[in-house]
Formats: sequence, C-alpha cells, structure tokens
Amino acid sequence: MTREDLGARDGGAAGSAPGAPDGGTTRHEAAAAQQRQRVIRVAVADDQAVVRMGLRALLEREPGMECVGEAADGAGALALVRRTRPDVLLLDIRMPGMDGLAVLRAVAADAGLAGTRVVMVTTFAVDEYVFAALQAGAAGFVLKDGAPDELVNAVRVVAAGEALLSPSITRKVIGLFGRHGAGPVEGLDTLTPRERELVAWVATGLSNEEIARELVISPETVRTHVSRAMVKLRARDRAQLVVFAMRAGLTPPA
Repeated sequence: MTREDLGARDGGAAGSAPGAPDGGTTRHEAAAAQQRQRVIRVAVADDQAVVRMGLRALLEREPGMECVGEAADGAGALALVRRTRPDVLLLDIRMPGMDGLAVLRAVAADAGLAGTRVVMVTTFAVDEYVFAALQAGAAGFVLKDGAPDELVNAVRVVAAGEALLSPSITRKVIGLFGRHGAGPVEGLDTLTPRERELVAWVATGLSNEEIARELVISPETVRTHVSRAMVKLRARDRAQLVVFAMRAGLTPPA
C-alpha cells in the first residue's frame, strides 16, 4: 500500500463524514477531498513522439495521476478515449488526418464521454483554432513548452470540473476575436449589471479570488454571481462563459 493510500485511510478515520452532525466537513469539502484522493486518469494525443513521451513521464511521476494511453493521430485519439474513458484528454490541436478540433467535437457530442474533459495542447500560436476549440467545448489550454507544474495544475483543475484559461492566452484570444466584432448573445439581457460585469472579468482569465481582489469583494460573492450568469446563459463551464463574453464584446471597466 502506498503512503497516499495510508494517508487517505488515516484521514478518513479521523475526519468527519460528509453531512456529519458536527458540521466539521461540508459536502463541498468532502467532494474536494475525494477528488484529491482518487487517481486522475489522463490520455495523451500528439503527433510528436517526443511530446507524448514527455507528457507520459510527467504524469507517471505525479502522485494521483495515471497515463492510460497515447495516440499519434486524431482517429487513434478518439478510439483511445472511447476505450479508456479518461478523466482528462491532453489533445494536440494540429494532427494529421482527423485534427484535434474534430476529435474535440466528437468527444463533446458523445454522451458516453461526458466525464472526459479536454485540454488542448498548443505551441502558443493563438489563432482561429484556439477560439474554435473554446466554442467546441475545450476545458482549457496548456503550452507544449510550459513549466511542468502548469500542466499538472491544468490536469487537476479540469479534472475537478473547472476550466483553465490563463490570462495570457485569453488576452490573445480576445484580441483575435475583436477583429471579428461583437454580436448578439442569447440570454445576455437577463443578466444583472453586476453579473455582466463579472462575466467580463471572467473573460480576462482571472480566478474568482483574483477578481474579488480587483473589485474588493469576497470570492464567494464573485462565485455566486458567476454561477447565476452561467445558468442564465446556459454555459456548461467557465470556458464557454469566456466565449459568450467575447461574442457580446464585454470588457471590464477601465
């Protein structure tokens, strides 16, 4: 048994159970703890063997992560995901044959793969592919030459159901989308002024905590308004909320 297994058992015995009368552990905290304890299963798809090897090596030495397989092209990636049903797919945008966008759309359209979150792997050449990936349902982006800690964090964040969009990438995507002009967004008129403001801040790539510091409000207040906006706009995640903000031309006050 591993040290992590022993720690999980000890923690489970000593801590309060979810929903315990003493209120020591909330349901959200219990879910977060369970997420930390379980192994995150990751699939890797990239046409460059050296990139695949590097990603696999990084994942396999990270506690709580497992690489369930690799694919060198889009068709292989889709077959791999359908066979292994990973929690996270690290997917190159440009691959021979069936490209990453086609794979992403196929995964998003398959109800049986609803539990798989897709993170696009990019060389930071932010272009039409990146915005199209956001529209198609990508949960985030990582750089091929980024720091190992950034990739590990990306996997953990999206596996927990969040979206990962760094401010540097969102700034470039916003600049790209700005050239196309804003357009109508269904449901935008249902947002309160505060919700519109916070959707605009989300599009900057900042976290709830960072937005809270900018506006001198609590992170919980930010979280509440963002959650309400997501429901009204029918956004499946934070990444899609960014797309809506871009379409509507929403930007934070100067």
